[in-house]
Amino acid sequence: MRRRILSSSFGSAVVGGLIVAVAGLIAIEAGWIDGDDERAPELAAPALARPATDQTEGGGMTVNDIYERDSKGVVFVQAGQANGTATGAGFVMDDEGHILTNAHVVEGADSIEVDFGDAAESRSAELVGMDPSSDVALLDVEEDDELTKLSLGDSTKVEVGDPVVAIGNPFGLDRTVTTGIISAKARQIQAPNGFSISDVLQTDAAVNPGNSGGPLLDGSGRVIGINSQIATQGGGNEGVAFAVPIETAREVADQLLEDGTVERAYLGISGGDITADVAEQLDLPTESGVLVDEAYAGGPADAAGIRGSSGQDMVAGRPVPTGGDIITKLDGDEVTGMDDVISRINGMEPGEEVVLTVLRDGEETELTVTLGKRPEQVTS
Repeated sequence: MRRRILSSSFGSAVVGGLIVAVAGLIAIEAGWIDGDDERAPELAAPALARPATDQTEGGGMTVNDIYERDSKGVVFVQAGQANGTATGAGFVMDDEGHILTNAHVVEGADSIEVDFGDAAESRSAELVGMDPSSDVALLDVEEDDELTKLSLGDSTKVEVGDPVVAIGNPFGLDRTVTTGIISAKARQIQAPNGFSISDVLQTDAAVNPGNSGGPLLDGSGRVIGINSQIATQGGGNEGVAFAVPIETAREVADQLLEDGTVERAYLGISGGDITADVAEQLDLPTESGVLVDEAYAGGPADAAGIRGSSGQDMVAGRPVPTGGDIITKLDGDEVTGMDDVISRINGMEPGEEVVLTVLRDGEETELTVTLGKRPEQVTS
């Protein structure tokens, strides 16, 4: 079973969770192993191979250098459930036997096995905890001096065009390496529970079902992200893959080790960006900001008096909410769109206050919202 996540520019979304204008996203589980289905998967055509870094004399590491050193720390994850086994990848993050993977790989599992490739048998892993809002899960295996931990890098320092390497288990083919570049930064993708993940890395490295939870490495072999989703029309690799930034994963792992759970801030609205076309057609007083579609009943924004839309219009063939508040500033800083609001809310804690400047019936007003605790699923 694979999750297909579809969205549109003004689709349903919750701040502290929103995906805008990315079609055909699939969380890249390796699929389900079913004893009654022995059909071989249809493999996508291989991507053009690229070096990871400059391979000239005196240059940086080659793809093989990175693979030989780091593949030993990449594991094959098998999560047993009542209706089959979900498979994916993961990697050792420290000397204490902790393994990072995707939450969607191990969600609902009653047993988890990890295979280090060189071992004769798989090893049992304990689920320390998971955070569906970031699609990150933390596993624990018995500490072993022979475990190979991967070095964690800094995704904030990578640039578009930088070389990257992905290691995982596409279609169950263990320890497979692919290469590519950083195609874009600061993307947003939809998490398994419907909220959004911010500051995501986009890469053209070939990533397929089974790469879920595996590392995306920079040209020095340091982990900068966890491969999590692909954008596809046909279900396979089409050169658009997304990795959760390692900073997010580290933060989640720290909280899971300390508390066993992760609490996130929640504003409780859905909406969409104001563009020049939207502003012109709807005769709005601003060309940037957020059109509030809904302030979810009982949520923090609703309690603060934020108003949702009363109707909708069509702009460039897409439905646009009308009649609701227009958010123009957050804590005094101008808001260009939902991405601004999402990123700010994602960086805050439940109980913090945020001041929203809104336009309502042509008048500007400020409303103070006390952020709540994010629910387990997006409110509908």
